[in-house]
Amino acid sequence: MNAVVAAVLIMLVLSLARIHVVVALIVGAVSGGLIAGLSLEATIEAFNNGLGGGATVALSYATLGAFAVAIGKSGLAHALADKTLAMVGQQENSTAAKSVRYMIIGVLVLIALSSQNILPIHIAFIPLVVPPMLYVMAKLKMDRRLVACALTFGLITPYMFLPIGFGGIYLNDILMAKISTNGGETEGLSVMHAMALPALGMLCGLLVAVFFTYRGDREYDLEAITRTERVNVSYSSGTLFMAVVAIVVAFVVQLWLGSMILGALAGFLLFNLSGVVKWKEADDLFTEGMKMLAMIGFIMIAASGFAEVMRETGEIATLVQSSVDVIGNNKPMAALLMLLVGLMITMGIGSSFSTIPIIAALYVPLALEMGFSSLAIVALVGTAGALGDAGSPASDSTLGPTAGLNVDGQHNHIWDSVVPTFLHYNLPLLGFGWLAAMVL
Repeated sequence: MNAVVAAVLIMLVLSLARIHVVVALIVGAVSGGLIAGLSLEATIEAFNNGLGGGATVALSYATLGAFAVAIGKSGLAHALADKTLAMVGQQENSTAAKSVRYMIIGVLVLIALSSQNILPIHIAFIPLVVPPMLYVMAKLKMDRRLVACALTFGLITPYMFLPIGFGGIYLNDILMAKISTNGGETEGLSVMHAMALPALGMLCGLLVAVFFTYRGDREYDLEAITRTERVNVSYSSGTLFMAVVAIVVAFVVQLWLGSMILGALAGFLLFNLSGVVKWKEADDLFTEGMKMLAMIGFIMIAASGFAEVMRETGEIATLVQSSVDVIGNNKPMAALLMLLVGLMITMGIGSSFSTIPIIAALYVPLALEMGFSSLAIVALVGTAGALGDAGSPASDSTLGPTAGLNVDGQHNHIWDSVVPTFLHYNLPLLGFGWLAAMVL
């Protein structure tokens, strides 16, 4: 068996067996290296060399966690939750309460969408907004798997369709640039035209989750939420105003300097200077915030090591070449296998942005040789990269929702975030991505 396939399968099986994702990534990486013929020493060296690639992201998430706790201290998110709870009133089982469910989902989707372009903060908003809403969601008996699907949709769809914010990086700086570098024609092409069908597949997956799969009630322990999330946090107009100012300052600093770390630190210091966070509490709050997103940081670091071992084996190219041998001149089969290989790579690495450079050098010449149009090649490579972002245990598009939904221990990362998003987004992406490659 190909070492990359074996490593990813081992990682996924261990994760599904409720082995911690960091352990699953390490075991999968070592297994993949040994299967590929690398020595144990070479495998460990490659893994260690790759760890640094996730360090910046991990530190960014740690500081964002501290900033999130400071915002929680101000009461801003709780004020929003209180307003929503007042709308629910005593009518949890009424039609009006059902409409509040859809309103919450709509708001979360809009915030997630804007976090990729209008205010490019990615998953940083989740620990700010979601935990204070858990009590309201539990009163409404909302299924948190639905919330995970809604958040993941908003985190992925914008960058794979809209060429602004993170989408500008993914579509223009990575996808189109790598296709051009490897001999593809990108002049005058509309990337939105090429990626419209795959994005429509994401929308279909969201609608299925909202109106069919998870529309029913699900019970959660309200006492557990109350113990872990301070539902009755005190706040005033002054603390709410300072929270808004701190958020604006954090956004401005991040956009100005291009650093999430400095943006979050600026916001946290403003909370200190304004007195919303007392100086004697600052150290404990900062530590508490770092702990909140520490798991994401460690998983991202381990995923970078996993990706480096996969690259070091040299078997990604072998995987693609063996797919070519199976394909022959069958274009429909070629499109399907290229998408499946992209899914396998991204599921292991956890990053669409890292997958494109790996597969573009192999896919573009193959697609050109088989007669795919330029638009079809963009759709094929772009979808193959995005496949697996939803549903990967190591992706921040699933880790982020889990970090917000599991503060009370009632939301399992694998079964409540990874599996639902895999089923609702990867399967439609496969279908619509294949269709785009065929009709464009």
